[in-house]
Amino acid sequence: PPSATSTEAVCALDTGIGQAFADAAVLAQRELCGDRAELVVSHGQTMHHWVTGGVVRGTLQLGQPAWIAEATGLPVVSDLRSRDVAAGGQGAPLVGLTDTLLLRGLPGVPAALNLGGIANITVVAPGADPVAFDTGPANALLDAAVRHFTAGAAAYDESGRRAAAGTVSPALLRRLLDEPYYRLPAPKSTGKELFHLPYLLAALGDVPTPEQNDVLATLTRLTAVTVADACRAQGVTRLAVSGGGAHNPVMMRMIAEELPDVRLLSSDDLGVPSDAKEALAFAVLGFLTVHGLPGTLPSATGARRASLLGSITPGRGPLRLPEPAGVAPRTLRVAGHRTPGA
Repeated sequence: PPSATSTEAVCALDTGIGQAFADAAVLAQRELCGDRAELVVSHGQTMHHWVTGGVVRGTLQLGQPAWIAEATGLPVVSDLRSRDVAAGGQGAPLVGLTDTLLLRGLPGVPAALNLGGIANITVVAPGADPVAFDTGPANALLDAAVRHFTAGAAAYDESGRRAAAGTVSPALLRRLLDEPYYRLPAPKSTGKELFHLPYLLAALGDVPTPEQNDVLATLTRLTAVTVADACRAQGVTRLAVSGGGAHNPVMMRMIAEELPDVRLLSSDDLGVPSDAKEALAFAVLGFLTVHGLPGTLPSATGARRASLLGSITPGRGPLRLPEPAGVAPRTLRVAGHRTPGA
């Protein structure tokens, strides 16, 4: 979005993404799981997250799970967001429950931040229900700007080098911070349906910024400011960061500058590789689904109730689910890892 598409293109994408995911699942089954995997969980590729007036009307993820089930022979849990939306929730961020299991027990007010296209945060304050929401763009506008400025020759600002060579434009930053989304109360979610290239070009039309590197520096600072505003509002004292933005030293430096009193760490410090954090989160959600346990936190998504998530596509054999679990897990521990400061 906002580009137009066709049902033919959507069908082709659904098939192609499903086939690509199937190849990845076969590889993971062999190289990561020693052919002992029992279940595949596939979030899919988000095509559209339909939000009007702060209410999520629907969500669409592509990547037909039948291809994964056929290639691996394993049952597949997919389409995890839609059930939460049907229950009145945002359908995002769904990592809230896994983050809560991982962060619970850490001192102070711990939070997890994922810097993907969109930045999302989960806060687990003592004595309070967990809170999770999208803070705004992380890499979405940055990547769109780089592709635009380089005519597609580059897809992102590698290591933040171009932003580091630029200077933040206070006028452009003020214009970008005028976005009403930032003032909405949590729970809330957003996506590239809002934060896309035409959105950025409109801002540059209002506040011309001729130097491309200055635009990138300003967009990086925008992510830092909006993340920091969210953390301060929630009283966060330590922040575990994951996602592609965690590899951007300029973005991480700016976040640290905006949050001088918050201890920053990587999700790796909690035993979860930064690049695999969301993969782990959705594996946990699929595990909960097949054991008959809800995978959402109403306090995080705004849903009326906690829901069992996803649809299950059988593997080659009969679908045999475990007996429903009587007790939901309270914490998540990564085998062989000792959490610093816990």
